[in-house]
Amino acid sequence: MLKQVIILFGPPGAGKGTQSELLSDKLGLYVSETSGIIGKKIAEAQPGAFVEVDGEKYYFAKEKEIADAGTLWDPPFVVTLMLEKIKELADEGRSIIFSGSPRTAYEVEKMMPFIENLYGKENIKIVLIEVEPEVTILRNSNRKTCELMRHSILTNEETKNLTLCPLDGSKLLMRKDDNDPEVIKKRINQYVERTLPMIDYFNKNNFEVNKINGDQTIDKVFNDILNAIEKNGK
Repeated sequence: MLKQVIILFGPPGAGKGTQSELLSDKLGLYVSETSGIIGKKIAEAQPGAFVEVDGEKYYFAKEKEIADAGTLWDPPFVVTLMLEKIKELADEGRSIIFSGSPRTAYEVEKMMPFIENLYGKENIKIVLIEVEPEVTILRNSNRKTCELMRHSILTNEETKNLTLCPLDGSKLLMRKDDNDPEVIKKRINQYVERTLPMIDYFNKNNFEVNKINGDQTIDKVFNDILNAIEKNGK
């Protein structure tokens, strides 16, 4: 089977997690969600643990404080851990969906040549899910996560009354870390200032960025993403 990489990015609450799970089920790709991968490593880290990059130490405990404040983790810390995971998946022959990663200009410059070398540029598809800031605030302030597998459930007219996860059937819980409007606004600003500039890198390096309207039903967004991925062939 041809190995491929799909990169989904967009503002908080765009539905990246939901769409990644759906694409994974449809195409059999591994979902690489930065928040999940690094969050797990932070949670499991021993006191005093750190990652050293170019002589500078990035402590897991400090990175947790950064995320709790609504700011993005330090890019060198993210890149080091993500490159380890990407190499592991490539060695296993796995195709990948990146959900919200890379998310800064630094990360994209460090990660994309590595990914391209392992998978080939022709096998990399990039999708930007766009939603307006007011939609981001509404969705994040009401976002839920399932108790069993920690699936993040997008809040909209289709899902607002759900009490059980549609993916695994477990109880849905409110995302306490996301429902502070000020934290959400800070994350939107971080996205605009640090993530959107990645488009410049993609354009300069001849990667097509497929833009999708995220303010639609889940199935419509899903079909639009599939069409974008498949329009130039597999």
